[in-house]
Amino acid sequence: MIRLSVNVNKVATLRNARGGDRPSVRQAAEVAIAAGCHGITVHPRPDERHIRRADVLALAAWLPVELNIEGYPGDEWLRLVERVRPAQATLVPDPPDVLTSNAGWRFGEVDRVWLVGIVARLRAAGCRVSLFVDPVPREVEGAKSVGADRVELFTEAYARAFATKKRDAVFARYRAAAERAAALGLGVNAGHDLDLDNLPYLAQNLPGLAEVSIGHALIGDALFAGLDRTVRAYLAALAADRPQP
Repeated sequence: MIRLSVNVNKVATLRNARGGDRPSVRQAAEVAIAAGCHGITVHPRPDERHIRRADVLALAAWLPVELNIEGYPGDEWLRLVERVRPAQATLVPDPPDVLTSNAGWRFGEVDRVWLVGIVARLRAAGCRVSLFVDPVPREVEGAKSVGADRVELFTEAYARAFATKKRDAVFARYRAAAERAAALGLGVNAGHDLDLDNLPYLAQNLPGLAEVSIGHALIGDALFAGLDRTVRAYLAALAADRPQP
Protein backbone atom coordinates (compact mmCIF):
# COMPACT_ATOMS: atom_id res chain seq x y z
CA MET A 1 0.00 0.00 0.00
CA ILE A 2 1.30 3.42 -0.96
CA ARG A 3 0.61 5.94 1.77
CA LEU A 4 -0.87 9.39 1.16
CA SER A 5 0.28 12.33 3.27
CA VAL A 6 -1.86 15.42 2.71
CA ASN A 7 0.04 18.70 2.73
CA VAL A 8 -2.14 21.38 4.38
CA ASN A 9 0.09 24.37 3.61
CA LYS A 10 -2.36 25.77 1.06
CA VAL A 11 -5.15 25.78 3.64
CA ALA A 12 -2.94 27.97 5.80
CA THR A 13 -2.12 30.19 2.82
CA LEU A 14 -5.82 30.88 2.31
CA ARG A 15 -6.34 31.54 6.01
CA ASN A 16 -3.42 33.93 6.18
CA ALA A 17 -4.68 35.91 3.18
CA ARG A 18 -7.52 37.23 5.34
CA GLY A 19 -6.29 36.69 8.87
CA GLY A 20 -8.18 34.94 11.62
CA ASP A 21 -8.74 31.21 11.79
CA ARG A 22 -10.73 30.41 8.63
CA PRO A 23 -10.31 28.04 6.94
CA SER A 24 -9.10 25.96 9.85
CA VAL A 25 -5.91 23.96 9.35
CA ARG A 26 -7.01 21.58 12.07
CA GLN A 27 -10.42 21.02 10.46
CA ALA A 28 -8.77 20.34 7.11
CA ALA A 29 -6.52 17.76 8.73
CA GLU A 30 -9.48 16.17 10.51
CA VAL A 31 -11.44 15.84 7.26
CA ALA A 32 -8.46 14.42 5.38
CA ILE A 33 -7.83 11.87 8.13
CA ALA A 34 -11.49 10.86 8.29
CA ALA A 35 -11.36 10.32 4.52
CA GLY A 36 -8.53 7.85 4.97
CA CYS A 37 -5.21 9.65 4.44
CA HIS A 38 -2.24 8.16 6.23
CA GLY A 39 -0.43 11.32 7.26
CA ILE A 40 -0.34 15.09 7.33
CA THR A 41 2.54 17.12 5.89
CA VAL A 42 3.51 20.69 6.78
CA HIS A 43 6.35 22.85 5.53
CA PRO A 44 6.88 25.75 7.93
CA ARG A 45 9.02 28.55 6.52
CA PRO A 46 10.85 31.29 8.43
CA ASP A 47 8.39 34.01 7.36
CA GLU A 48 5.36 31.86 8.33
CA ARG A 49 3.66 32.77 5.06
CA HIS A 50 1.51 29.66 5.28
CA ILE A 51 2.00 27.12 8.09
CA ARG A 52 2.95 28.79 11.35
CA ARG A 53 4.97 27.41 14.22
CA ALA A 54 1.77 27.47 16.29
CA ASP A 55 0.03 25.29 13.66
CA VAL A 56 2.76 22.69 13.89
CA LEU A 57 2.55 22.55 17.67
CA ALA A 58 -1.25 22.35 17.60
CA LEU A 59 -1.31 19.56 15.01
CA ALA A 60 1.33 17.54 16.81
CA ALA A 61 -0.69 17.66 20.01
CA TRP A 62 -3.56 15.58 18.63
CA LEU A 63 -2.77 13.98 15.25
CA PRO A 64 -3.67 10.26 15.19
CA VAL A 65 -1.63 9.74 11.99
CA GLU A 66 1.97 10.42 11.02
CA LEU A 67 3.17 14.01 10.91
CA ASN A 68 5.77 14.84 8.27
CA ILE A 69 7.57 18.16 8.71
CA GLU A 70 9.44 19.43 5.67
CA GLY A 71 11.95 22.22 5.61
CA TYR A 72 15.45 23.54 5.36
CA PRO A 73 17.32 22.43 8.50
CA GLY A 74 18.12 25.83 9.95
CA ASP A 75 18.39 26.31 13.69
CA GLU A 76 14.79 27.44 14.26
CA TRP A 77 13.35 24.61 12.15
CA LEU A 78 15.50 22.05 13.93
CA ARG A 79 14.42 23.28 17.35
CA LEU A 80 10.78 23.01 16.31
CA VAL A 81 11.20 19.49 14.95
CA GLU A 82 13.07 18.35 18.06
CA ARG A 83 10.27 19.71 20.22
CA VAL A 84 7.51 18.09 18.16
CA ARG A 85 9.30 14.82 17.31
CA PRO A 86 7.26 14.00 14.18
CA ALA A 87 7.29 10.57 12.62
CA GLN A 88 9.18 11.94 9.62
CA ALA A 89 11.41 14.93 8.94
CA THR A 90 11.99 15.73 5.27
CA LEU A 91 15.03 17.90 4.56
CA VAL A 92 14.86 20.23 1.57
CA PRO A 93 17.57 22.63 0.36
CA ASP A 94 15.26 25.63 -0.04
CA PRO A 95 16.58 29.14 0.50
CA PRO A 96 14.23 31.19 2.76
CA ASP A 97 12.65 33.25 -0.05
CA VAL A 98 11.90 30.48 -2.56
CA LEU A 99 8.25 30.25 -3.63
CA THR A 100 8.17 26.45 -3.50
CA SER A 101 10.71 23.63 -3.43
CA ASN A 102 12.45 23.60 -6.81
CA ALA A 103 15.48 21.31 -6.52
CA GLY A 104 16.89 18.44 -4.55
CA TRP A 105 20.09 18.32 -2.53
CA ARG A 106 23.31 18.55 -4.54
CA PHE A 107 25.68 16.29 -2.68
CA GLY A 108 28.64 17.38 -4.76
CA GLU A 109 28.18 20.89 -3.35
CA VAL A 110 26.70 20.53 0.12
CA ASP A 111 28.74 20.14 3.31
CA ARG A 112 28.17 16.43 3.93
CA VAL A 113 29.65 16.55 7.42
CA TRP A 114 27.05 19.18 8.34
CA LEU A 115 24.25 17.05 6.91
CA VAL A 116 25.50 13.93 8.70
CA GLY A 117 25.18 15.84 11.97
CA ILE A 118 21.70 17.10 11.11
CA VAL A 119 20.44 13.65 10.17
CA ALA A 120 21.92 12.13 13.33
CA ARG A 121 20.31 14.85 15.43
CA LEU A 122 16.88 14.19 13.92
CA ARG A 123 17.17 10.45 14.25
CA ALA A 124 18.11 10.93 17.90
CA ALA A 125 14.81 12.82 18.25
CA GLY A 126 12.98 9.73 16.96
CA CYS A 127 12.33 10.96 13.41
CA ARG A 128 12.55 8.97 10.23
CA VAL A 129 14.65 11.19 7.96
CA SER A 130 13.95 11.70 4.28
CA LEU A 131 16.00 13.86 1.92
CA PHE A 132 14.46 15.65 -1.07
CA VAL A 133 16.46 14.67 -4.15
CA ASP A 134 16.34 14.88 -7.92
CA PRO A 135 15.89 11.54 -9.74
CA VAL A 136 19.61 10.92 -10.12
CA PRO A 137 21.25 7.77 -8.71
CA ARG A 138 24.33 9.67 -7.46
CA GLU A 139 22.10 12.00 -5.43
CA VAL A 140 20.34 8.97 -3.97
CA GLU A 141 23.78 7.65 -3.04
CA GLY A 142 24.51 11.00 -1.43
CA ALA A 143 21.43 10.70 0.75
CA LYS A 144 22.58 7.27 1.86
CA SER A 145 26.05 8.63 2.65
CA VAL A 146 24.69 11.13 5.17
CA GLY A 147 22.51 8.58 6.97
CA ALA A 148 19.03 9.17 5.56
CA ASP A 149 16.29 6.57 5.93
CA ARG A 150 14.45 7.59 2.76
CA VAL A 151 14.63 9.83 -0.26
CA GLU A 152 11.75 11.91 -1.58
CA LEU A 153 12.01 12.06 -5.34
CA PHE A 154 11.28 15.55 -6.69
CA THR A 155 8.57 14.82 -9.27
CA GLU A 156 8.23 18.15 -11.06
CA ALA A 157 10.06 16.88 -14.16
CA TYR A 158 7.85 13.80 -14.29
CA ALA A 159 4.70 15.90 -13.95
CA ARG A 160 5.75 18.26 -16.73
CA ALA A 161 6.58 15.40 -19.08
CA PHE A 162 3.60 13.21 -18.24
CA ALA A 163 1.30 14.34 -21.05
CA THR A 164 4.10 14.58 -23.62
CA LYS A 165 6.15 12.21 -25.73
CA LYS A 166 9.00 12.65 -23.26
CA ARG A 167 7.19 10.85 -20.46
CA ASP A 168 8.85 7.45 -20.81
CA ALA A 169 12.36 8.88 -21.15
CA VAL A 170 11.88 11.13 -18.12
CA PHE A 171 10.24 8.39 -16.08
CA ALA A 172 13.21 6.11 -16.77
CA ARG A 173 15.28 8.48 -14.60
CA TYR A 174 12.84 8.02 -11.73
CA ARG A 175 12.88 4.26 -12.10
CA ALA A 176 16.69 4.21 -12.03
CA ALA A 177 16.76 6.42 -8.93
CA ALA A 178 14.17 4.27 -7.16
CA GLU A 179 16.00 1.08 -8.03
CA ARG A 180 19.25 2.55 -6.69
CA ALA A 181 17.46 3.54 -3.48
CA ALA A 182 16.16 0.01 -3.04
CA ALA A 183 19.63 -1.43 -3.62
CA LEU A 184 20.97 0.86 -0.88
CA GLY A 185 18.18 0.02 1.57
CA LEU A 186 16.50 3.43 1.33
CA GLY A 187 12.76 3.94 1.31
CA VAL A 188 11.23 5.93 -1.54
CA ASN A 189 8.81 8.83 -1.19
CA ALA A 190 7.70 11.18 -3.96
CA GLY A 191 6.23 14.63 -4.19
CA HIS A 192 5.71 17.86 -6.14
CA ASP A 193 3.11 18.56 -8.85
CA LEU A 194 1.43 15.18 -8.45
CA ASP A 195 -2.27 15.13 -9.34
CA LEU A 196 -5.10 12.82 -10.28
CA ASP A 197 -3.90 12.55 -13.87
CA ASN A 198 -0.25 11.63 -13.29
CA LEU A 199 -0.49 9.84 -9.95
CA PRO A 200 -1.83 6.43 -11.10
CA TYR A 201 1.02 5.85 -13.57
CA LEU A 202 3.58 6.76 -10.92
CA ALA A 203 1.93 4.48 -8.37
CA GLN A 204 1.83 1.55 -10.78
CA ASN A 205 5.34 1.90 -12.18
CA LEU A 206 7.73 3.40 -9.63
CA PRO A 207 9.49 0.53 -7.81
CA GLY A 208 9.25 0.55 -4.04
CA LEU A 209 7.17 3.72 -3.71
CA ALA A 210 6.17 4.00 -0.05
CA GLU A 211 4.55 7.42 0.26
CA VAL A 212 3.46 10.48 -1.68
CA SER A 213 3.02 13.94 -0.22
CA ILE A 214 0.47 16.05 -2.09
CA GLY A 215 -0.86 19.50 -1.33
CA HIS A 216 -1.30 22.05 -4.10
CA ALA A 217 -3.28 19.98 -6.61
CA LEU A 218 -5.25 18.15 -3.92
CA ILE A 219 -6.36 21.33 -2.17
CA GLY A 220 -7.11 22.93 -5.54
CA ASP A 221 -9.34 19.98 -6.50
CA ALA A 222 -11.02 20.17 -3.10
CA LEU A 223 -12.22 23.72 -3.80
CA PHE A 224 -14.61 22.25 -6.38
CA ALA A 225 -15.28 18.74 -5.13
CA GLY A 226 -14.87 19.01 -1.37
CA LEU A 227 -11.93 17.79 0.68
CA ASP A 228 -13.39 14.45 1.80
CA ARG A 229 -14.27 13.40 -1.74
CA THR A 230 -10.95 14.61 -3.11
CA VAL A 231 -8.82 12.75 -0.56
CA ARG A 232 -10.76 9.58 -1.37
CA ALA A 233 -10.11 10.16 -5.09
CA TYR A 234 -6.37 10.49 -4.48
CA LEU A 235 -6.37 7.30 -2.42
CA ALA A 236 -8.15 5.54 -5.27
CA ALA A 237 -5.58 6.94 -7.72
CA LEU A 238 -2.82 5.39 -5.64
CA ALA A 239 -4.67 2.08 -5.95
CA ALA A 240 -4.80 2.57 -9.74
CA ASP A 241 -8.58 3.01 -9.70
CA ARG A 242 -9.20 6.66 -10.39
CA PRO A 243 -12.78 7.93 -10.14
CA GLN A 244 -13.29 11.60 -10.84
CA PRO A 245 -13.61 13.65 -7.65
